Amino acid sequence: MIGNLKPLEILLIIAVIVLLFGAKKLPEMARSLGKSARILKSEAKAMKKDGEADDAPAAAPAADTQQPVAPRTIQAAPGDVTSSRPVGEPGRTAQG
Repeated sequence: MIGNLKPLEILLIIAVIVLLFGAKKLPEMARSLGKSARILKSEAKAMKKDGEADDAPAAAPAADTQQPVAPRTIQAAPGDVTSSRPVGEPGRTAQG
């Protein structure tokens, strides 16, 4: 369906969006959409990294020495320090 749109139909849709939301609101919406996409991408990378980290100790022999573990945090988008927060896990504490 979307592949069948003609250029005139696309322009009409864009015009309706501009009329509904206003020209001043569109850049702000695009910024927040980009910020959300960056956060989603960083979270997906963190989940993938955690999955690989969980698999690696099972394959490697266990060492008797324990190293102190730094608290893990959910990473925010670049420049957004207000949404970074500690991650609570059953075996770890966020305070250290």
